[in-house]
Amino acid sequence: MKCLYVDLDGTLLGPGASLLSDADGAFSLDAVRALQACDRAGVEVVIYSGRRQSSVFEAARLIGSSAYIFEIGCGLVLDGELEWLTDGLEPRDGATIFDQIAATGVPALLLERYGGRLEYHTPWHLGREVSHLFRGQVDTTEVNELVREHGLRLIDNGVIHDQVGDVSSVHVYHLIPAGASKARGVARHMQARGYERAECIAVGDSREDLEAADVVDTFWLVANALERDPGMREEIGGRPGVRLAEAAYGTGVYEAVITTLAERR
Repeated sequence: MKCLYVDLDGTLLGPGASLLSDADGAFSLDAVRALQACDRAGVEVVIYSGRRQSSVFEAARLIGSSAYIFEIGCGLVLDGELEWLTDGLEPRDGATIFDQIAATGVPALLLERYGGRLEYHTPWHLGREVSHLFRGQVDTTEVNELVREHGLRLIDNGVIHDQVGDVSSVHVYHLIPAGASKARGVARHMQARGYERAECIAVGDSREDLEAADVVDTFWLVANALERDPGMREEIGGRPGVRLAEAAYGTGVYEAVITTLAERR
């Protein structure tokens, strides 16, 4: 095992985005122990998150990681070098990729068409360089038929507790360039480092995280993922290389790391 790709919110971080909280909000060092186990075994840890670059940078610096993937795979920073994975879209003429997506009119169209079911995920939608961040509940297949001609797609990055209108099962969505994904970010990092599929695992809690199963040897889904989104059980059924941790949040990450290291001795 040479690399662990790990999501932040709902995975490495416990309730309230705390590195030191377990599923019940009690103090826990399990997430730190997972990172320590990786360090002792010479395993690189790479965060892959939907958060904006500045936020993931701080998290990566906190755990001593020299590489991270941000905004749902739209960008990879490797040893201080930034690479955009956005289908050729890059900041230009003072306009961010976020600005260029806004100029297509698609974000405004979605907010109008799905009024009462979709809204910006305030305040975390601010300060982003690529993705437009929403919350609510919509049919992503239907939406993606609508936005495909613009070279965009809407992806589901998990369930949260905020309520939107009459929607109680609220998901977080990212509107991004069609070819961008967390899996693509992971694959690009593996290529740059020269890692083989058999040498890498990933841990996450969302449907988008799950797509990393296509490029790594084993994908671990933390237990709290199914508590928030029971429908994900169908997503993992029969998929090779996908395992469900018995524990939630950072304890589930620790379980994934320790189990994998033990099995590969």
